[in-house]
Amino acid sequence: MKFNFNETKIRVRYGETDQMGVVYHANYAVYFEVGRTEWLREFGLSYSAMEAEGVMLPVVSLSINYKNSARYDDVLKVKTQLKKMPTASIEFDYELRNDKGEILATGNTILAFIDAKRNRPTRCPKYLLDKLQNYSL
Repeated sequence: MKFNFNETKIRVRYGETDQMGVVYHANYAVYFEVGRTEWLREFGLSYSAMEAEGVMLPVVSLSINYKNSARYDDVLKVKTQLKKMPTASIEFDYELRNDKGEILATGNTILAFIDAKRNRPTRCPKYLLDKLQNYSL
């Protein structure tokens, strides 16, 4: 499997906006989470499957750079890209665009691999590294 990124479409719902119809800033983090989840699905993985294997993935760092406003009923594209091969953490870059192609936000997250039984950091599971073997950065 060789792809450089995942692109996921999201339609802005009314409840994600303020009275002016502009997306509330915290929802961008949720859009990035949707992108991450779909990125994992492309490898046949899910958060729930990883948790069942005893691996948790909490976000330890989040940055968002806002460029333009997303608005009610916009169709957004979240582009999610792995920044580097995972070790004890996994890092993603994001780009959020509207249907006109305008960049609305860019961002980055770092998630730590945590052994759920010991509640301690652990290395990236071998099954994920195996699936990333042919991933091109």
